[in-house]
Amino acid sequence: MSKTLFGTTAAVLLASVLPAVAQDCPIKVGVLHSLSGTMAISETTLKDTMEMLVEQQNEAGGLLGCELEAVVVDPASDWPLFAEKARELLTVQEVDVIFGSWTSVSRKSALPVLEELNGLMFYPVQYEGEESSKNVFYTGAAPNQQAIPAT
Repeated sequence: MSKTLFGTTAAVLLASVLPAVAQDCPIKVGVLHSLSGTMAISETTLKDTMEMLVEQQNEAGGLLGCELEAVVVDPASDWPLFAEKARELLTVQEVDVIFGSWTSVSRKSALPVLEELNGLMFYPVQYEGEESSKNVFYTGAAPNQQAIPAT
């Protein structure tokens, strides 16, 4: 998927889930990816991609009349820290949405916090299925979708 198409898709998704009258500018986008520890090699690229997409969307006029602001935290590849950082993003930083987690255990760590605080997170990679939450957009392939190429 091209950068422009991905950026446009992300903007449309954000517009569809944020309030129609988003007058609280800027729109804060939480970025919950490890920048240190064992997962940093994979997750730093996703953090960089989110910052690039936020910049591109702002250059295109923002979203709903507001600029986007990336709020980056480092859960440091420490699974319990994902819950703590998700809580920080939602309560202290007051983000409107979170993009993050790379592993199932980091997602599952953040999930109770997302559900308690009614936060919204986009989870960017494949997952094992058998989990559904109104607070998470599972954007990667589930097992049945991962098996198709193998068969």
